[in-house]
Amino acid sequence: MKIIVCGAGQVGYQIAKYLCSEDIDVTIIDIKDKLVRRASDTLDVRAVCGYASHPDILENAGAKDADMIIAVTHLDEVNMLTCQVAYSLFNIPVTIARIRHQGYLNPIWSNLFGRDHLPIDVTISPEAEVAKAISRRLHVPGAIDMIKLVEDKVTILGLRCHDVCPLLHTPLEQLSALFPDLHVSIVGIIRNDKMMTPKPNDQLLPADEVYFCVETEQLTRLLSIFGIEDDEAHNIVVVGGGNIGHFLCKDLEKESPIVQTKLIEMNPQRAEFVAQNLLKTSVLNGDVMDSEIIEAAHFDDTDNFIAVTDDDEVNILASLLAKRHGCLKATALINTSTYRPLLPALGIDVVIDPKDITVSSILSHVRRGRIRSVHSLREGYGEIIEADAVETSPLVGKPLRDANLPFGVIVGAIVRNDQVITPHGDTVINGKDRVVIYAPANSVKKVEKMFCVRLEYF
Repeated sequence: MKIIVCGAGQVGYQIAKYLCSEDIDVTIIDIKDKLVRRASDTLDVRAVCGYASHPDILENAGAKDADMIIAVTHLDEVNMLTCQVAYSLFNIPVTIARIRHQGYLNPIWSNLFGRDHLPIDVTISPEAEVAKAISRRLHVPGAIDMIKLVEDKVTILGLRCHDVCPLLHTPLEQLSALFPDLHVSIVGIIRNDKMMTPKPNDQLLPADEVYFCVETEQLTRLLSIFGIEDDEAHNIVVVGGGNIGHFLCKDLEKESPIVQTKLIEMNPQRAEFVAQNLLKTSVLNGDVMDSEIIEAAHFDDTDNFIAVTDDDEVNILASLLAKRHGCLKATALINTSTYRPLLPALGIDVVIDPKDITVSSILSHVRRGRIRSVHSLREGYGEIIEADAVETSPLVGKPLRDANLPFGVIVGAIVRNDQVITPHGDTVINGKDRVVIYAPANSVKKVEKMFCVRLEYF
C-alpha cells in the first residue's frame, strides 16, 4: 500500500510515523525544507519539498500509483485543492483532507464534498474532534481517557490509580471472582510511562493508568468499585477561545445545559466573537494569570479547569495555578509529547494530545478488512480496534485460549445480538460478532489480517 501525506507538521509527521512503522510505503510532502529534512532523517519515508497541490510535486511524490492521499497542511484550501488535483489528474482512489474552518463543514453545504464537486472522501476536523474527546471525559468523573464503541454499547475507559483506590494490590485474576456480574476486562496498564500487557497475577499500583473495556451500562458501577464517586462537573472554566475552546463550550451548552461555563480569552476581538456565538457561556477577556481574572472566574469554586490555548506552557502553568486556588480537576492540552510524563506528578489530572486524536480519526480509513474503527492509545503504545468477525477468520469457531493470538493482543469485549460478552479463555467468537481488541503497535498488522476476507486483503 502506498500513501502520500501532505504536511510534515506535528499531525502529518505523527501520521507518517504510524504508517511507516507498519511497512507502508509513505511519501511526505511539505513546503518547509526543515520539516522535510526532519521527516527524511528520522522516518523511513520518502520526503519531497514543495507545494502539495502542484501537479509536478505530486507526480514526483509517486501519485500515479498511490492508493491514498492524506492532506493535513495548515491551510484548508491547500488540502482541498490537493485532493482535487490528486483525484482529477492521478485518480488516487482515497482522498482525506483536514478541514479546520467550520464554514466548509456546515451541514447545509454537505454536498460540497463529493465526486461531482470536491472529490474528498473523508474530511477531518481536529479541533472539533478534540473538543468532543474532552466533552466525553467530562461526563465520566475521574476519566483520563474514554472511547465509545459498538454504537455506545462498549466503553474503553482510562483511569488513574490513586492511593485510596480499593483495587490496589489486588491480583487481577481475583477481580472476576470479587465482581462476577461486572462485564469488564483490563486491556492495558501504563506504569512508569510504559504500556504493560496485564497478566492474571499482576496487581494495580498507585499512579498506574489502567484501561478498562466495560459494558457502557456498567460504567457507574465500575467507577464506584474503583473508588470514584464524584458527581459530574457543574462549574467549568475553559481557557482559550480558539476553535477547540469555542467548540467545547458549544457542546457543553447543548449536551450539559445545567453546567455553568466560563471561557477566558486574551485576544479582545476573539473574545467578542465567541461571546456573540455562545448563548449561555460567560466570556472573560483577559490574561488567565491575572489575579482579577482569577477572582472573576472563581477558580476556588471550579469543578473542572480546561486549558486549551495553542501554548503548552500557558496551559500547564494555568492548570497548576487553578489547582493551587482550589480547582478540583485540571485538564491541559499539550502538543509537546516530552512534557506529558511530567504532568501527573505536578497535579494535572488529564492530558489531551491532539495528535493522538487526529491520528485515530484517520487510521480507521487506512486499515483493511472488516475494521469499523481504530483508536490510538498514548502516542502509539497500541490501538483499540473494533471489527466484525468474518467466518474465515482464524479467531472464529475456537476457544480464545486456542486462537494463537499475537503477543500482547487482548480481546476486550464481544457483542453478539446486542449482548455484551466479557471474553474468557473458553469463549468462542462466532461469525458476524463485533469484537473489541487491544493490539500493541507491533501486532496491529497481524490483527488486521485476522479480520480480512482473503480476496479483500492484498
